[in-house]
Amino acid sequence: MKKQIIVLPGDGVGREVMESAKLVLQAVASEFGHRFVFHEHLIGGAAIDACGTPLPQETVDACMQADAVLLGAVGGPQWDNHPSGQRPEAGLLSIRKTLGLFANLRPVKGFASLLDASPLKKEVVEGSDMLIIRELTGGIYFGQPSERTNDGNAVVDTLYYERTEMERIIDKAFQSALTRKKRLTSVDKANVLESSRMWREIVKEKQKQYPDVKVDHVLVDAAAMKLITQPDQFDVIVTENMFGDILSDEASVLTGSLGMLPSASIRTDGVGMYEPVHGSAPDIAGKGIANPFGMILSAAMMLRHSFGLEQEAKDIEDAVDTVLEQGYRTPDLAGAGERVVGTKEITDRLIDNMTAKSVANSICSMYA
Repeated sequence: MKKQIIVLPGDGVGREVMESAKLVLQAVASEFGHRFVFHEHLIGGAAIDACGTPLPQETVDACMQADAVLLGAVGGPQWDNHPSGQRPEAGLLSIRKTLGLFANLRPVKGFASLLDASPLKKEVVEGSDMLIIRELTGGIYFGQPSERTNDGNAVVDTLYYERTEMERIIDKAFQSALTRKKRLTSVDKANVLESSRMWREIVKEKQKQYPDVKVDHVLVDAAAMKLITQPDQFDVIVTENMFGDILSDEASVLTGSLGMLPSASIRTDGVGMYEPVHGSAPDIAGKGIANPFGMILSAAMMLRHSFGLEQEAKDIEDAVDTVLEQGYRTPDLAGAGERVVGTKEITDRLIDNMTAKSVANSICSMYA
């Protein structure tokens, strides 16, 4: 299999974790006979500095032709008050909209060897394994008008959704639930918002098409509470853009480190953009200590969701688990008695484990 992959390192630690992901993907390609061709382009703060815009047209054109996109992270304090008025995050919002990436998938699963790093008690977070599906292209982030009045004493933000935008993300959630435990939690604020009332109506309509899926309707404030008190009660969660942004960030701390969490933003034809949940971490950029697992696991999601390479994705995920069980940690994960290593060494250990597994499987097949 040959695939064209656009690489957007972005800002801060983005380049460092992206290099790790590329090395792992190259190892996968070598083991399974694939060819992954990487093309690097600018986005975010780096693009502002070089091109005066967080999303150059050249980057857009390249992404439109790609089989998939890998994104490191964007942003940093040096662009907070940039003379151009441009913000790196605008590039991220724009590329999602331009590519039609309507569904953000965030799996949140606790690694057994990291449960002690969670801010929750081990017995609370143990067994948590959920997929949060967030609508990406509509809602209050994109509604117009969004502005202050001329006197500066009032503001307006507009929450706007088309029915079709809600229908496609809700369909995606039901389809995902069918591949898991067949439990779907729809999160809204139907007691207050008209948009949420339409959302809930559509979920009830769609439920008739998926009779095997059990559906719960939960108000967003109650969902936020249950994520902390009963996280193991969730399987698939679906919600609109802003609620999904907040809840997925809340859920991300359950595992003990943002550095462990991947995400995918996909469209109807399977093309997607894959990125870690963590930010650009400018305070540790260039020090060689960034946790690359979120980026590497995002690459595994790319193999699964865009390329249909389930075994290759699973091999990466298994290798991550093995490295953690062996006690290797980047500083953000380290506890007493664990071996603290940098980005490069932990990536090397992961590739070594993948290669060792491949050799073991080959030997076993010879004597089968």
